Amino acid sequence: MKSEKVKKWLRAAGIRALKTMAQTVVATIGTAAVLGEVDWRMALSASVLAGILSLLTSIAGLPEVKAE
Repeated sequence: MKSEKVKKWLRAAGIRALKTMAQTVVATIGTAAVLGEVDWRMALSASVLAGILSLLTSIAGLPEVKAE
């Protein structure tokens, strides 16, 4: 029973983290005037950090995973 809840939480938190990472990359790229001026290391670094922060925030609870 708990295993199923953990799987649901991991799936929901993972999807939320991936969405957050994608949004961060888009926002970071959008700050460059020309695509050739994008600092890809910084964009990816910010995206990974955003994903980690999203996962940590999800520990507080996810509305997608209903409490029993």
